[in-house]
Amino acid sequence: MILSNINYKRFFAGIMTIALVSCSNPWDDRKDSSDPNLDANLSEAIANTAELSQFKEILAKTGYDKVLSESKTYTVFAPTNEALAQVDASLLDTPEEQAFFVQNHIALTAYSSVRNSDVKIKMLSEKYLLFKGSTIIDDATIINADKYASNGVFHIVNKALSPKQNIWQYVNSQVSTSEMSKYLLSLKDLNIYASDATAKANTAPGVFADSLSNSFLKNVYNVNNEKNSYTLFLIDDAGYASEVTKLIPYFAKTTADLTATYARYFTVRDMVFPKAYKLNELPSELTTRFGVKVPIDKTQIVGQPIVLSNGIIYRMKKMVVPLDKRLVTTIIEGEDNTATNPYGSGPRSKVFYREKKDPSGLIFPIGTVFKDIAEYAGGGQFMISYTAKDLYSTTYKVYWRAVNIDLPLSVDFQQSLNIGSSSTALGNVFVENANIKIFPPKNVGIANYNEVYLGTFDLTSLQDIYFSLVSTNTTTAGNNSLVLDYLKFVPVIK
Repeated sequence: MILSNINYKRFFAGIMTIALVSCSNPWDDRKDSSDPNLDANLSEAIANTAELSQFKEILAKTGYDKVLSESKTYTVFAPTNEALAQVDASLLDTPEEQAFFVQNHIALTAYSSVRNSDVKIKMLSEKYLLFKGSTIIDDATIINADKYASNGVFHIVNKALSPKQNIWQYVNSQVSTSEMSKYLLSLKDLNIYASDATAKANTAPGVFADSLSNSFLKNVYNVNNEKNSYTLFLIDDAGYASEVTKLIPYFAKTTADLTATYARYFTVRDMVFPKAYKLNELPSELTTRFGVKVPIDKTQIVGQPIVLSNGIIYRMKKMVVPLDKRLVTTIIEGEDNTATNPYGSGPRSKVFYREKKDPSGLIFPIGTVFKDIAEYAGGGQFMISYTAKDLYSTTYKVYWRAVNIDLPLSVDFQQSLNIGSSSTALGNVFVENANIKIFPPKNVGIANYNEVYLGTFDLTSLQDIYFSLVSTNTTTAGNNSLVLDYLKFVPVIK
């Protein structure tokens, strides 16, 4: 085995040597070319290129001719005179807009057209442009590539790279005509979770304030982030109102206004996805980060996709998400407990986080490895505590899977479930106030791999719940054990 490893390393080293000899970096090899611009800096090289005379002028007007004369290394995507003639004059009204326009054509460091993969390039404008293949940058085509100068490289493009708004900037621009946009912006002041208030209190004013304090950007996706790409479905007012109204009964809070706030939040949070889907790439269904399966009906798209600097927005007449898809089942894994606590003398040292293979094929394929939690102690009563977030105001059906295997004593035992709306300190742990439901003890038979139905409980408001798995209070060895693969809370559609 040792000899084989040595031979493999020699073989690998030989391959790497061949690769390094045969694959060279164009930027490193530039001095071997006969390009006369190598004696000039980028500013001079661009000025010496007749078809870039208009770009030369705007460089001089904004002071970026001096920047491109510096010793730092840059890449410039230089638009032809014909390309600049097509630029909307309103984009260049002020000195600030002119500078921003130029910055969107310049990147720090050298990017050759000869690469092994596509790359997102950060421009001086703080926008990211996709350099795709050897000829495409954003939505422009490179018509003359790899023009080297002493301090970088420039590529001549057939279209100006006018800075695009990002998704959040576009949403801001629609606030006067779009109720969904207006609500998204209102989350700068509205808190959905307690942590949102903390973020707002600690965020300093500035360009990134929204990203850090807006409850949508903080909790869902930061679509103000230029580096990543997203797809947002922006629903017209009538369709948006219809989806919100549908959710009202399931998001009850203390006031009608607060209920509407949460119904709107849970509507909009399912309208964004972490990839820029082109029209021909849109599937019939997308799944949100919260597990909601959202049908995509392309017939409801209004106009053309809005291509932005960090993704795509689709204006939609409506986005109909059936309640059985919107109201997701909550599954709490046994090993994801928040606390363990002995009632009486039950020792916490007897808690085990296990990995087991499922031989049954009843829920998962045969041989699937699952994790669970188990407790077995000599005597007393024991409990394992959990929290579940954002349960709807409706009836829930409750199931557990508790696989009684590989415990010290192979016996049936009973365990129960207590559910409360709050928790209080008990020693150094928190125990739920079981004011929602106390389920009666349920038998846990040996090697039962099925889900077991426990019953139902009702919630009258959208809330978090606190619950505990509770053992039998007995001194009989094995009869006060606990085990849990998972708990499942299934919301009932009214």
